[in-house]
Amino acid sequence: MTIELNDRQKQILGATINHYIATAEPVGSKAIATEYNLKVSPATVRNIMLLLERSGLLYQPHTSAGRVPSDSGYRLYVDELVQPIPDVAQKAESLLAEQFLWGRYRLEVILRQAAQLLSDLSGYITLISLPNSLERRIRLIQLVALDAQQVMVILVLDSYETQSAVISLPSEPQEIDLRDRTLQVLTNFLNHQLRGRSLVDLTLIDWQQLDLDFQDYGQNLQSLFQQLSQRYAQEGTSLVVSGLADVLQQPEFSQVEQVQMLLHLLEDQQDQLTPLISPDHTASSQVQIRIGTENALAPMHCCTLVYSCYCCRNAPVGTIGILGPTRMSYARIIPLVATAADYLSEQVSRSYAVSG
Repeated sequence: MTIELNDRQKQILGATINHYIATAEPVGSKAIATEYNLKVSPATVRNIMLLLERSGLLYQPHTSAGRVPSDSGYRLYVDELVQPIPDVAQKAESLLAEQFLWGRYRLEVILRQAAQLLSDLSGYITLISLPNSLERRIRLIQLVALDAQQVMVILVLDSYETQSAVISLPSEPQEIDLRDRTLQVLTNFLNHQLRGRSLVDLTLIDWQQLDLDFQDYGQNLQSLFQQLSQRYAQEGTSLVVSGLADVLQQPEFSQVEQVQMLLHLLEDQQDQLTPLISPDHTASSQVQIRIGTENALAPMHCCTLVYSCYCCRNAPVGTIGILGPTRMSYARIIPLVATAADYLSEQVSRSYAVSG
Protein backbone atom coordinates (compact mmCIF):
# COMPACT_ATOMS: atom_id res chain seq x y z
CA MET A 1 0.00 0.00 0.00
CA THR A 2 1.35 3.41 -1.00
CA ILE A 3 1.01 6.07 1.70
CA GLU A 4 0.97 9.70 0.54
CA LEU A 5 2.05 12.25 3.15
CA ASN A 6 2.29 16.01 2.85
CA ASP A 7 5.48 17.85 3.76
CA ARG A 8 4.42 18.58 7.35
CA GLN A 9 3.50 14.96 7.99
CA LYS A 10 6.82 13.79 6.54
CA GLN A 11 8.65 16.33 8.69
CA ILE A 12 7.01 15.05 11.87
CA LEU A 13 7.53 11.39 10.89
CA GLY A 14 11.22 12.10 10.23
CA ALA A 15 11.61 13.95 13.54
CA THR A 16 9.88 11.14 15.42
CA ILE A 17 12.14 8.48 13.91
CA ASN A 18 15.30 10.56 14.44
CA HIS A 19 14.33 11.09 18.08
CA TYR A 20 13.62 7.40 18.61
CA ILE A 21 16.92 6.41 16.95
CA ALA A 22 18.75 8.76 19.32
CA THR A 23 16.95 7.84 22.57
CA ALA A 24 15.46 4.32 22.13
CA GLU A 25 12.45 5.68 24.05
CA PRO A 26 8.86 6.07 22.74
CA VAL A 27 8.38 9.59 21.44
CA GLY A 28 5.74 12.04 22.67
CA SER A 29 4.31 15.01 20.82
CA LYS A 30 5.74 17.53 23.30
CA ALA A 31 9.32 16.38 22.67
CA ILE A 32 8.87 16.78 18.90
CA ALA A 33 7.23 20.20 19.20
CA THR A 34 9.85 21.66 21.55
CA GLU A 35 13.10 20.02 20.40
CA TYR A 36 12.84 20.19 16.61
CA ASN A 37 11.80 23.82 16.05
CA LEU A 38 8.84 22.82 13.85
CA LYS A 39 6.86 25.96 14.80
CA VAL A 40 3.72 24.00 15.54
CA SER A 41 1.90 23.27 18.79
CA PRO A 42 2.09 19.95 20.65
CA ALA A 43 -1.61 19.50 19.81
CA THR A 44 -0.89 19.73 16.07
CA VAL A 45 1.99 17.29 16.41
CA ARG A 46 -0.23 14.95 18.42
CA ASN A 47 -2.94 14.98 15.72
CA ILE A 48 -0.41 14.25 12.98
CA MET A 49 1.18 11.46 15.02
CA LEU A 50 -2.29 9.95 15.44
CA LEU A 51 -2.74 10.07 11.66
CA LEU A 52 0.66 8.43 11.17
CA GLU A 53 -0.36 5.73 13.63
CA ARG A 54 -3.60 5.08 11.76
CA SER A 55 -1.55 4.84 8.54
CA GLY A 56 0.58 2.09 10.09
CA LEU A 57 3.78 4.17 10.19
CA LEU A 58 3.89 4.56 13.99
CA TYR A 59 2.49 2.56 16.87
CA GLN A 60 2.20 2.71 20.67
CA PRO A 61 4.05 -0.12 22.46
CA HIS A 62 1.94 0.62 25.56
CA THR A 63 -1.29 2.53 26.05
CA SER A 64 0.27 5.36 28.03
CA ALA A 65 3.51 5.48 26.06
CA GLY A 66 4.61 7.68 23.20
CA ARG A 67 4.98 6.28 19.70
CA VAL A 68 7.69 4.32 17.91
CA PRO A 69 8.22 3.61 14.20
CA SER A 70 6.85 0.48 12.54
CA ASP A 71 8.70 -1.36 9.78
CA SER A 72 6.54 0.58 7.29
CA GLY A 73 7.52 3.83 8.95
CA TYR A 74 11.20 2.99 8.69
CA ARG A 75 10.71 2.00 5.04
CA LEU A 76 9.19 5.37 4.13
CA TYR A 77 11.91 7.11 6.14
CA VAL A 78 14.69 5.25 4.31
CA ASP A 79 13.15 5.69 0.87
CA GLU A 80 12.19 9.37 1.13
CA LEU A 81 13.50 11.16 4.21
CA VAL A 82 16.90 10.02 5.41
CA GLN A 83 19.88 12.23 4.57
CA PRO A 84 23.20 10.32 4.57
CA ILE A 85 25.96 12.02 6.58
CA PRO A 86 28.81 12.80 4.11
CA ASP A 87 31.52 12.90 6.80
CA VAL A 88 30.94 9.21 7.50
CA ALA A 89 32.01 8.22 3.98
CA GLN A 90 35.12 10.40 4.12
CA LYS A 91 36.20 9.02 7.51
CA ALA A 92 35.60 5.40 6.48
CA GLU A 93 37.51 5.79 3.22
CA SER A 94 40.44 7.38 5.02
CA LEU A 95 40.59 4.65 7.69
CA LEU A 96 40.32 1.84 5.15
CA ALA A 97 43.15 3.31 3.07
CA GLU A 98 45.36 3.84 6.11
CA GLN A 99 44.98 0.47 7.80
CA PHE A 100 45.15 -2.10 5.01
CA LEU A 101 48.22 -2.97 2.96
CA TRP A 102 46.91 -4.83 -0.07
CA GLY A 103 49.30 -7.34 -1.55
CA ARG A 104 51.07 -7.97 1.74
CA TYR A 105 48.35 -10.14 3.28
CA ARG A 106 45.90 -12.72 1.96
CA LEU A 107 42.52 -11.35 0.90
CA GLU A 108 40.71 -13.24 3.66
CA VAL A 109 42.89 -11.63 6.34
CA ILE A 110 42.22 -8.15 4.96
CA LEU A 111 38.46 -8.75 4.75
CA ARG A 112 38.41 -9.93 8.37
CA GLN A 113 40.25 -6.77 9.41
CA ALA A 114 37.83 -4.67 7.36
CA ALA A 115 34.86 -6.34 9.08
CA GLN A 116 36.31 -5.49 12.49
CA LEU A 117 36.90 -1.86 11.47
CA LEU A 118 33.34 -1.47 10.16
CA SER A 119 31.92 -2.99 13.35
CA ASP A 120 33.94 -0.52 15.40
CA LEU A 121 32.69 2.39 13.28
CA SER A 122 29.05 1.32 13.20
CA GLY A 123 28.53 -0.33 16.57
CA TYR A 124 26.66 -3.12 14.77
CA ILE A 125 27.39 -6.53 13.24
CA THR A 126 29.38 -6.62 10.00
CA LEU A 127 28.96 -9.48 7.53
CA ILE A 128 31.33 -9.98 4.59
CA SER A 129 31.15 -12.94 2.22
CA LEU A 130 34.50 -14.15 0.91
CA PRO A 131 34.92 -14.26 -2.90
CA ASN A 132 35.78 -17.95 -3.33
CA SER A 133 35.16 -17.71 -7.08
CA LEU A 134 38.32 -15.60 -7.50
CA GLU A 135 40.55 -18.55 -6.57
CA ARG A 136 39.08 -21.08 -9.01
CA ARG A 137 40.21 -21.02 -12.63
CA ILE A 138 38.82 -22.50 -15.81
CA ARG A 139 40.81 -25.30 -17.44
CA LEU A 140 38.52 -26.32 -20.29
CA ILE A 141 35.03 -25.81 -21.73
CA GLN A 142 33.36 -28.46 -23.87
CA LEU A 143 30.09 -28.39 -25.80
CA VAL A 144 28.62 -31.83 -26.49
CA ALA A 145 25.51 -32.46 -28.60
CA LEU A 146 22.90 -34.59 -26.86
CA ASP A 147 20.35 -34.58 -29.67
CA ALA A 148 19.15 -32.34 -32.48
CA GLN A 149 17.96 -29.60 -30.11
CA GLN A 150 20.05 -29.87 -26.92
CA VAL A 151 23.71 -29.34 -26.03
CA MET A 152 25.53 -30.12 -22.78
CA VAL A 153 27.99 -27.45 -21.62
CA ILE A 154 30.82 -28.92 -19.50
CA LEU A 155 33.03 -26.64 -17.45
CA VAL A 156 36.29 -28.14 -16.12
CA LEU A 157 38.20 -26.23 -13.42
CA ASP A 158 41.91 -26.33 -12.60
CA SER A 159 41.05 -28.70 -9.72
CA TYR A 160 39.38 -30.99 -12.31
CA GLU A 161 36.05 -30.31 -10.66
CA THR A 162 33.32 -30.19 -13.30
CA GLN A 163 30.00 -28.44 -13.70
CA SER A 164 27.55 -29.24 -16.47
CA ALA A 165 24.28 -27.86 -17.74
CA VAL A 166 22.03 -28.39 -20.74
CA ILE A 167 20.94 -25.63 -23.10
CA SER A 168 18.53 -25.72 -26.02
CA LEU A 169 19.62 -24.80 -29.53
CA PRO A 170 17.90 -21.61 -30.67
CA SER A 171 17.15 -22.48 -34.31
CA GLU A 172 15.72 -25.23 -36.45
CA PRO A 173 17.54 -28.59 -36.27
CA GLN A 174 20.75 -28.60 -38.31
CA GLU A 175 22.40 -31.40 -40.22
CA ILE A 176 24.79 -33.29 -37.97
CA ASP A 177 27.94 -32.10 -39.75
CA LEU A 178 26.88 -28.46 -39.66
CA ARG A 179 25.80 -28.71 -36.03
CA ASP A 180 29.14 -30.25 -35.03
CA ARG A 181 31.08 -27.53 -36.87
CA THR A 182 28.98 -24.89 -35.11
CA LEU A 183 29.69 -26.41 -31.71
CA GLN A 184 33.40 -26.59 -32.48
CA VAL A 185 33.48 -22.89 -33.40
CA LEU A 186 31.69 -22.03 -30.14
CA THR A 187 33.99 -24.30 -28.13
CA ASN A 188 37.09 -22.66 -29.62
CA PHE A 189 35.67 -19.20 -28.94
CA LEU A 190 34.85 -19.96 -25.30
CA ASN A 191 38.21 -21.59 -24.56
CA HIS A 192 40.05 -18.68 -26.18
CA GLN A 193 38.09 -16.25 -24.01
CA LEU A 194 38.13 -18.14 -20.72
CA ARG A 195 40.92 -20.73 -20.43
CA GLY A 196 43.06 -19.93 -17.38
CA ARG A 197 40.72 -17.18 -16.25
CA SER A 198 38.91 -16.88 -12.92
CA LEU A 199 35.28 -17.89 -12.58
CA VAL A 200 34.47 -14.23 -12.16
CA ASP A 201 35.16 -13.82 -15.88
CA LEU A 202 32.23 -16.05 -16.84
CA THR A 203 30.07 -12.92 -16.89
CA LEU A 204 32.64 -10.75 -18.69
CA ILE A 205 32.93 -12.50 -22.07
CA ASP A 206 33.07 -10.12 -25.02
CA TRP A 207 30.22 -11.63 -27.01
CA GLN A 208 30.66 -8.99 -29.73
CA GLN A 209 33.69 -10.94 -30.91
CA LEU A 210 31.47 -13.90 -31.77
CA ASP A 211 30.49 -14.07 -35.44
CA LEU A 212 26.97 -12.82 -36.15
CA ASP A 213 25.99 -16.29 -37.39
CA PHE A 214 26.41 -17.60 -33.85
CA GLN A 215 24.87 -14.74 -31.85
CA ASP A 216 21.70 -16.72 -31.08
CA TYR A 217 23.83 -19.40 -29.44
CA GLY A 218 25.76 -16.71 -27.60
CA GLN A 219 22.60 -15.36 -25.95
CA ASN A 220 21.74 -18.79 -24.54
CA LEU A 221 25.30 -19.34 -23.34
CA GLN A 222 25.46 -15.88 -21.78
CA SER A 223 22.33 -16.61 -19.72
CA LEU A 224 23.75 -19.97 -18.66
CA PHE A 225 27.10 -18.52 -17.59
CA GLN A 226 25.37 -15.89 -15.46
CA GLN A 227 23.55 -18.70 -13.64
CA LEU A 228 26.73 -20.75 -13.22
CA SER A 229 28.66 -17.75 -11.94
CA GLN A 230 25.99 -17.02 -9.35
CA ARG A 231 25.91 -20.70 -8.34
CA TYR A 232 29.68 -20.67 -7.75
CA ALA A 233 29.37 -17.47 -5.74
CA GLN A 234 26.91 -19.17 -3.39
CA GLU A 235 28.48 -22.62 -3.10
CA GLY A 236 30.66 -22.99 -0.02
CA THR A 237 30.75 -19.23 0.55
CA SER A 238 32.52 -18.35 3.79
CA LEU A 239 31.06 -15.57 5.88
CA VAL A 240 33.07 -13.23 8.10
CA VAL A 241 31.07 -12.04 11.12
CA SER A 242 32.29 -9.27 13.42
CA GLY A 243 30.77 -7.09 16.13
CA LEU A 244 28.48 -9.48 17.98
CA ALA A 245 29.45 -8.17 21.41
CA ASP A 246 28.82 -4.54 20.43
CA VAL A 247 25.32 -4.98 19.02
CA LEU A 248 24.14 -7.00 22.01
CA GLN A 249 24.48 -3.83 24.09
CA GLN A 250 21.53 -2.35 22.19
CA PRO A 251 18.28 -2.28 24.22
CA GLU A 252 16.43 -4.17 21.47
CA PHE A 253 18.42 -7.27 22.40
CA SER A 254 17.61 -7.30 26.10
CA GLN A 255 15.47 -10.44 25.78
CA VAL A 256 17.59 -13.58 26.18
CA GLU A 257 15.52 -15.74 23.83
CA GLN A 258 15.78 -13.17 21.03
CA VAL A 259 19.54 -12.90 21.48
CA GLN A 260 19.95 -16.68 21.44
CA MET A 261 18.02 -17.00 18.17
CA LEU A 262 20.16 -14.34 16.49
CA LEU A 263 23.42 -15.81 17.79
CA HIS A 264 22.38 -19.28 16.65
CA LEU A 265 21.72 -17.93 13.16
CA LEU A 266 25.03 -16.07 12.94
CA GLU A 267 27.20 -18.79 14.44
CA ASP A 268 25.54 -22.12 13.59
CA GLN A 269 23.17 -21.50 10.67
CA GLN A 270 25.26 -19.49 8.24
CA ASP A 271 24.10 -21.80 5.46
CA GLN A 272 20.68 -20.14 5.80
CA LEU A 273 22.07 -16.64 6.07
CA THR A 274 24.60 -16.79 3.25
CA PRO A 275 22.12 -17.03 0.33
CA LEU A 276 20.40 -13.86 1.55
CA ILE A 277 23.54 -11.79 1.03
CA SER A 278 25.25 -13.72 -1.76
CA PRO A 279 26.07 -11.46 -4.73
CA ASP A 280 23.31 -11.40 -7.34
CA HIS A 281 24.70 -10.82 -10.84
CA THR A 282 21.39 -9.30 -11.93
CA ALA A 283 21.10 -6.90 -9.00
CA SER A 284 22.18 -3.30 -8.77
CA SER A 285 25.46 -2.59 -7.00
CA GLN A 286 23.71 0.14 -5.00
CA VAL A 287 23.08 -0.22 -1.29
CA GLN A 288 20.04 -2.38 -0.50
CA ILE A 289 18.10 -2.36 2.76
CA ARG A 290 15.86 -5.01 4.33
CA ILE A 291 13.91 -3.79 7.34
CA GLY A 292 12.36 -6.03 10.00
CA THR A 293 9.97 -8.55 8.48
CA GLU A 294 11.36 -7.83 5.00
CA ASN A 295 14.10 -10.24 6.11
CA ALA A 296 13.14 -13.82 5.32
CA LEU A 297 14.52 -15.37 8.51
CA ALA A 298 12.56 -15.00 11.77
CA PRO A 299 15.61 -14.21 14.00
CA MET A 300 16.21 -11.13 11.81
CA HIS A 301 12.69 -9.70 12.10
CA CYS A 302 13.87 -7.27 14.77
CA CYS A 303 16.83 -6.23 12.61
CA THR A 304 17.72 -4.20 9.56
CA LEU A 305 20.29 -5.47 7.06
CA VAL A 306 22.05 -2.82 4.96
CA TYR A 307 24.21 -4.43 2.29
CA SER A 308 25.86 -4.04 -1.10
CA CYS A 309 27.88 -6.16 -3.51
CA TYR A 310 31.57 -5.59 -4.01
CA CYS A 311 32.96 -6.43 -7.41
CA CYS A 312 36.00 -7.60 -9.31
CA ARG A 313 36.19 -5.81 -12.66
CA ASN A 314 32.45 -4.98 -12.52
CA ALA A 315 31.38 -8.57 -11.74
CA PRO A 316 29.92 -9.10 -8.22
CA VAL A 317 32.08 -11.50 -6.19
CA GLY A 318 31.04 -10.86 -2.60
CA THR A 319 28.76 -8.88 -0.33
CA ILE A 320 29.36 -6.54 2.58
CA GLY A 321 26.53 -5.90 5.01
CA ILE A 322 25.80 -4.31 8.38
CA LEU A 323 23.15 -5.89 10.60
CA GLY A 324 21.65 -4.02 13.51
CA PRO A 325 18.33 -3.21 15.17
CA THR A 326 15.66 -1.57 13.03
CA ARG A 327 16.40 1.48 15.18
CA MET A 328 19.80 1.86 13.53
CA SER A 329 21.35 5.13 12.44
CA TYR A 330 20.52 4.87 8.74
CA ALA A 331 22.14 8.23 7.99
CA ARG A 332 25.49 6.76 9.11
CA ILE A 333 25.16 3.15 8.02
CA ILE A 334 24.04 3.70 4.40
CA PRO A 335 27.12 5.79 3.39
CA LEU A 336 29.37 3.52 5.46
CA VAL A 337 28.29 0.40 3.53
CA ALA A 338 28.44 2.22 0.17
CA THR A 339 31.96 3.50 0.84
CA ALA A 340 33.24 0.13 2.07
CA ALA A 341 31.77 -1.70 -0.95
CA ASP A 342 33.34 0.78 -3.38
CA TYR A 343 36.71 0.53 -1.64
CA LEU A 344 36.69 -3.28 -1.63
CA SER A 345 35.67 -3.34 -5.31
CA GLU A 346 38.56 -1.07 -6.25
CA GLN A 347 41.14 -3.01 -4.27
CA VAL A 348 39.95 -6.50 -5.21
CA SER A 349 39.91 -5.52 -8.90
CA ARG A 350 43.41 -4.07 -8.61
CA SER A 351 44.75 -7.16 -6.81
CA TYR A 352 43.15 -9.47 -9.36
CA ALA A 353 44.64 -7.47 -12.25
CA VAL A 354 48.11 -7.85 -10.74
CA SER A 355 47.80 -11.56 -9.93
CA GLY A 356 45.77 -12.57 -13.00
